[in-house]
Amino acid sequence: MSVTVIKVETGAQRREFVNFPLRLYRDSPYFVPPLYSDEMKIFTDKNAYSDTCESAFFLARREGRTVGRIQGIIQRQSNELHGERRLRFSRFDSINDEEAARALFDALEAWGLEKGLDTVCGPLGYSDLEREGLLIEGFDKLSTFEEQYNYEYYAKLIEKCGYQKEIDWLEFRLRAPKEKNIMLARVAERALELSKLHVVDSDALSKKEYIARYKDGFFECLDLCYGKLYGTVPFTESMKEQLVEQFMLVINKKYLIIICDENERVVSFALCIPGIGEALQKSGGRLTPSALLKLLRAVKKPRTVDLALVAVLPEYQSAGINAVMLQKMTEYLESGEIDYFETNLNLETNTQVMAQWKYFDSEQHKRRRAYVKKIDK
Repeated sequence: MSVTVIKVETGAQRREFVNFPLRLYRDSPYFVPPLYSDEMKIFTDKNAYSDTCESAFFLARREGRTVGRIQGIIQRQSNELHGERRLRFSRFDSINDEEAARALFDALEAWGLEKGLDTVCGPLGYSDLEREGLLIEGFDKLSTFEEQYNYEYYAKLIEKCGYQKEIDWLEFRLRAPKEKNIMLARVAERALELSKLHVVDSDALSKKEYIARYKDGFFECLDLCYGKLYGTVPFTESMKEQLVEQFMLVINKKYLIIICDENERVVSFALCIPGIGEALQKSGGRLTPSALLKLLRAVKKPRTVDLALVAVLPEYQSAGINAVMLQKMTEYLESGEIDYFETNLNLETNTQVMAQWKYFDSEQHKRRRAYVKKIDK
C-alpha cells in the first residue's frame, strides 16, 4: 500500500503527531521524551514563536497507521537577518521506510515552494534552545533532556531524499581530571580579581528570585555571544518568558553559575541542567505524580549534569573568565556529588570552546548533523 501524507489540522491529528515518536521509541533505552505539555503548546497561540515563525505539520499514513511525521518552520527572524529564504525541518520521525520518508519531505518541500522558499535545512527548531541536529554517532548513549534521540537509519532516509551535510555538532562527556590542576584555581581567582567580577551567591536567593533578578542579563549575554552562530536568532520578550517558564522546573540554582561585574551586570554564565532523562522516560514526558516526584528528586540531587549553555561577553573573553566556570565544574566533579557533565552540542568549527575540555577526563561520544537541500526548481 502506498503512503498518504496529510497536513495536521484537527485536535486528534495534533495528538497523533505528538504521540507517534512515543510509540516508535517505546522500547528504546536511550530515548528521552520532551515534556508532553510543551509539545502540545506548539500548535497554539501560546507558543511564543508563533509571532515570528510559521509552521506546518505533516503525518505520513499507510493502511490507517501513522508511519512518520515532520514539521516545517519558516523562521522569519533568521531569514531576514541573513537574507535567506530557508525552511527548517524539525520533529522528523519515521519507521525505517524510504517511501514514508520521501513522501514526508516531498510534502514539506512543496509547502516551502508555495511559500517562496528555496532551501530546506535541519533538523532545526524555532531557536537554538530547541532540540536540533540528527544523531550520527552515539546511538548507545542515553539522550539528554535537551536533545532529540533518533535511530541510526534516519541519516540514510534523509540522504536518500537528496539532503547533504551542512555542519556537525560534537558532544563530550566530562569526568573529573585524572590529576588536580592547581593552576586553574589560581587563574580563576586572579581573573575575577583583575576584572572586578564576582560569582553570584545562589544560596542568598530563592530559585525564583535568582532567575528573576538575572534573567534579563542572561539573555543579553546569550544574544551577544551566540548571535552569529549557526541556527541562532535574537530572543523576543515572549520567547524569554516562555523559556524561563519551561526551564524553571528543571533548574537547580546551584548549577546555574552567573558571574557579574560591580554593577551586577551579567558578564558570563553557565547554564547547567540536572540530568533528568531517566526520570521522564517511562511517563512519555507527561508529568504524572510518579514522574514529577522522580523529576524533582533528580533536580535536587543529580548524578549527572547537562552543560546546556556557556557564554562570556566578548570584552571579557581574553580575561580568563572561562577558568572560573571550568574551576566550578571541576569542584563539582572532584567532590563526587556528580559523575560527569554532558556538554550537549558544540559546533565542529568552535575549536576554542572544545579546547577547554582538555581540563577534564573527556570523551567525544556523540555527533549530530544539520542537513541542507536546494529546492528552487
